[in-house]
Amino acid sequence: MSSLVARLKSYGKRVIGQPEDPVPVVTVKDWVRGISRDPKRDALEYVESLFPIVGWITRYNLGWLYGDVVAGLTVGIVVVPQSMSYAQIATLPTQYGLYSAFVGVLIYCLFATSKDVSIGPVAVMSLTVSRIIATVNEHHPNVWSGPQIATTVAFICGFIVLCIGILRLGWLVEFIPAPAVSGFMTGSAINIVAGQVPGLLGETGFDTRAATYQVIINCFKFLPITKLDAAFGITGLFCLYAIRIACDQLSKRFPRRQRLFFFISVFRNAFVIIVLTIASWLYCRSHKSKSGKYPIKILQTVPRGFQHVGPPVIDRSLIAAMAGELPVATIILLLEHIAISKSFGRLNGYKINPNQELIAIGVTNTIGTVFGAYPATGSFSRSALKSKSGVRTPAAGILTAIVVIVALYGLTPAFFWIPSAGLSAVVIHAVADLVTTPRQAYSFWRVSPLEFVIWAAAVLVTVFSTIENGIYTSICASLALLLVRVAHPRGYFMGRVTLREEKSSLIREVFVPLTERAGVLHSGVKVEPPRPGIVVYRFEESALYPNVSQLNDALVDYVKTNMRRGKDMSRVKMSDRPWNDPGPKPGRDENADNLAKPVLHAIVLDFSGVSQIDTTAVQALIDTRTEVERWTDKPVEFHFATILSPWIRRALIAGGFGIGVRSTHAPTEIAPVVPYRGGRTLPEEPKAADIEAVQEITEETQGPIVPEDTPFFHFDLISAVRAAEAGLSHPDRSTRSSMQKAPLSETSESS
Repeated sequence: MSSLVARLKSYGKRVIGQPEDPVPVVTVKDWVRGISRDPKRDALEYVESLFPIVGWITRYNLGWLYGDVVAGLTVGIVVVPQSMSYAQIATLPTQYGLYSAFVGVLIYCLFATSKDVSIGPVAVMSLTVSRIIATVNEHHPNVWSGPQIATTVAFICGFIVLCIGILRLGWLVEFIPAPAVSGFMTGSAINIVAGQVPGLLGETGFDTRAATYQVIINCFKFLPITKLDAAFGITGLFCLYAIRIACDQLSKRFPRRQRLFFFISVFRNAFVIIVLTIASWLYCRSHKSKSGKYPIKILQTVPRGFQHVGPPVIDRSLIAAMAGELPVATIILLLEHIAISKSFGRLNGYKINPNQELIAIGVTNTIGTVFGAYPATGSFSRSALKSKSGVRTPAAGILTAIVVIVALYGLTPAFFWIPSAGLSAVVIHAVADLVTTPRQAYSFWRVSPLEFVIWAAAVLVTVFSTIENGIYTSICASLALLLVRVAHPRGYFMGRVTLREEKSSLIREVFVPLTERAGVLHSGVKVEPPRPGIVVYRFEESALYPNVSQLNDALVDYVKTNMRRGKDMSRVKMSDRPWNDPGPKPGRDENADNLAKPVLHAIVLDFSGVSQIDTTAVQALIDTRTEVERWTDKPVEFHFATILSPWIRRALIAGGFGIGVRSTHAPTEIAPVVPYRGGRTLPEEPKAADIEAVQEITEETQGPIVPEDTPFFHFDLISAVRAAEAGLSHPDRSTRSSMQKAPLSETSESS
């Protein structure tokens, strides 16, 4: 019975092509074990990670409390006028901005991994909500109210982002680079500023949500009909910038009072709104028309407290009507928040958890719909203010929530007289800081001109089209650039440079590109090519199916151009030559040119830049080996340096590389598109005796660094090249071990 089982196992191995005596490699079982060694403990840690507040609330102290109270109250004073202003951008009643501000700062602190970020209404998200409301009303007029559309957007987008965070898919955000984010943020800021100028000047009669360039043109066209609102708006905007500039200059002149001037600058929004509100009250109360209209546009009645608390009304028909707008809203929701939280984490020396941050804003927006809130995400201006105020923990959001509650229940009568032009001034003042500075744009150009083009494209498309098109343009362009970079990686044929340290006699060798690279090496450095018959090539990207043809073409073309052909084609008749190799022009001695080239002995591949390899890549390497050996008409060694991934080692061994000899049953195709039943195998080659080439063993174990069953895999490039060059003195032995090595001192002593 046991013999039958053994036969069946042997037959099964032959069917699938498994070697009878396989080289030990990493297995799927090893991969599964590496995922989780203690699933129960990992599950417990996962649940704990969902509530970061548990990790720091037990250590809360009075020192933290002082910083949180100052920061929380400071942000609260700013968020009240800002949230009402942003609600106007979203074409919602102003109280909905306060609802979003309250829920954002209160719920976020329970799930946050960033102490600096302030959640609430933001300009770009508000503009997106306004466009969604306009689109739905255009196709389904008078079916759903604006607040219901906005809360539905918050619920759906929040739920999507929450699922992304729970499933730990936050890495998807990394596919959108910083220039793309900066581009659509700049375009959106210009769009918002242009849309608020009519409100600042009291202009009416045109669509302020048209393309940005059209709004700008109409602003100039309608200047002659500017109303009295401009006196309040322009005055407010001037005061906002005047206070900020004055405080900045005084802080530089009087460094000891810098914190005092900082808080004076912080209160400029509240101060300007209070002054404009008093002025509006003094003027408007005595200039009310008989029809009940006021000479300027004011907020008028703002409902007190939470008027819309209850389960959210989610209409499937409404979801279907806005389905096309939800992707861009979700992208803005998560992208803006992650960018801001990472920025402040980097600035203040802590690391945020992107997945947990997605959970935080997902929960915030989902729960916010119970209070009637519209989508909220991270605010750059308020987060910067919170950070500069000396915040210590996320608990500062509780103090901000208290300020918003006080405003909702105690200050709504005073909100009646707030001029809309003053709120437009607050929006313009806050959003203008989101525009990329010339210095930052030039930095994009210096680092990567292509990414600067993406940034410029995002800005232009946003200005001349819509924010949605600007976001999609920046994302698609970034992904296209990524695919181009993956599909067309850099690769270099390498040469040797000998270095000698000035204060010692130590000499070492390094390998650099053979061709000159401007700015990489000094112009006087001489790069020596490898010994004749040795090719050294570095591939600077993971070997994957989009780019492996580049590797194959580079090696095969180089070999055919610079290495001797093994067969004398001058003796082959023209009729016997292949159609794609017709031979040289008449009168040219093909054999003389061929004999002047060196005989190829080995190809050394530096895999230090390769982190992944797939089946198509292994097949391409097999094709490269086949084409090269067909050209040389003899076996060629393939050495691999710096293979640090066990899965790359496993894949190369499966392709017949690294083991020193090829198996009798190794196929010439490991990934045939159409299976070939002809049984193509490589001819059996006798295994030559091992040669001790360059010796290299570890000091602790006195054994080889790389396993002996893969002698053509090397720990570094220098040892790989030395092993390949050592075979030049033994041309009759094409297979040898290069890893049975000893220290250089031992070698010198034995000689």
